[in-house]
Amino acid sequence: MPRNKKKNSRGGQHGAVQPFSDEDASIETLSHCSSFSDATSVADEGGETNEDSAQEDFQYKLKGFIDSTVDKSAKTRQGALDGLKTAMATRILYEFISERRMTITDSIERCLKKGKGEEQRAAASLACLLCIQLGSGIESEEVFKTLKPIFKNILADGSANIQARQAVATSLGLCTLVAEDDILDVQATMECFENLFTRSYAKADGTCPSISPQMSQLHTNSLLSWALLLTICSSSQLKDILQKHLPKLQRLLESDDVNMRIAAGETIALLFELARDIDSDFEFDGWDELCDKLNALATDCNKHRAKTDKRKQRSVFRDVLKAVEEGDFQSETIRFGTERMNIDSWVRKRTYDAFREFVGSGMNYHLQANEFIRDVFELGPPMLVDSATMKAMKISRFERHLHNSAAFKARTKARSKFRDKRVDVGEF
Repeated sequence: MPRNKKKNSRGGQHGAVQPFSDEDASIETLSHCSSFSDATSVADEGGETNEDSAQEDFQYKLKGFIDSTVDKSAKTRQGALDGLKTAMATRILYEFISERRMTITDSIERCLKKGKGEEQRAAASLACLLCIQLGSGIESEEVFKTLKPIFKNILADGSANIQARQAVATSLGLCTLVAEDDILDVQATMECFENLFTRSYAKADGTCPSISPQMSQLHTNSLLSWALLLTICSSSQLKDILQKHLPKLQRLLESDDVNMRIAAGETIALLFELARDIDSDFEFDGWDELCDKLNALATDCNKHRAKTDKRKQRSVFRDVLKAVEEGDFQSETIRFGTERMNIDSWVRKRTYDAFREFVGSGMNYHLQANEFIRDVFELGPPMLVDSATMKAMKISRFERHLHNSAAFKARTKARSKFRDKRVDVGEF
């Protein structure tokens, strides 16, 4: 498909852009309701602006953001990236984005190559949101094919801005989950992450390497992305990973950084869960030593650590210890609209946390309306609750609009091809 670099027809370059307001959110939400809302419902809710006009104004603003991503002013580019991020995190914009995906991809590429820290950070996050909007299919694959080499270059470049590298470490993981079409390329990306987080391993004598807090955050982000990609590995790949990494991951439990310790603990719990999925009798040679370490962290009373860090750490490691010792998981229920979803495994938790990292407060909306994310979590097609049922349940106007949005025909492809790659079952 040719790259669309045509300027929007509403006239020339736009001035400095502003982030979306609550008013914009309500305008766009209304725009999704035209197929399901009658005229009286709009009139009853305060006589809002004509929906067609509201949609046109909203799209005009989005086009302004896209144009402004190539502005000479770094501040304007930053504002444009943030505006697009907010829109994609809180709304379903498939048609609008699909028509302009290569133009947006070009802008992301330019900002990653020529921008500085915060701009690169925003561009990396926008790339992920673009893939989430497009879903798992040829469109997101084309986007990722363009951006993956740039991501990997930034990630491996020790002279690159540390904030950019941190953001890329997170974005590369989720973009790979969504858009990578070759499981061997997934493995190659995982090796890029391994090259980073293994540098935080404690030495054989138990001493930890001297690492700055920012570098430790980069290693933590890399570990979490690596763990995310574990969820789509084949059983034969998991077998190799367990043998190579499970004994060594314990060294990260010695880290001075509480976030790294927690990420390492959760990754270990995830690995045990995946191993037992393949072989219910899975055994680990260093099990006793590992449980002792996890128990120490679950009851940590080290006076040199902050109280908040200790409290957070103890809570997580109690769950990790149960996972390793008993194969248990502390289930959590997520409610969105009239539906609910159980986070009942470490695989589901890592996946949910990864998406929430990017869509933030828009996660419940995406769980309702984004067919790709609904497919990932096996929620079925988006549900439409009719207005009479909504009124009887006394659901707010905003939630009603979200349900109307969720009824739109799905346009993203299923993610089943990733699940298919785990059907080969090997033995330890």
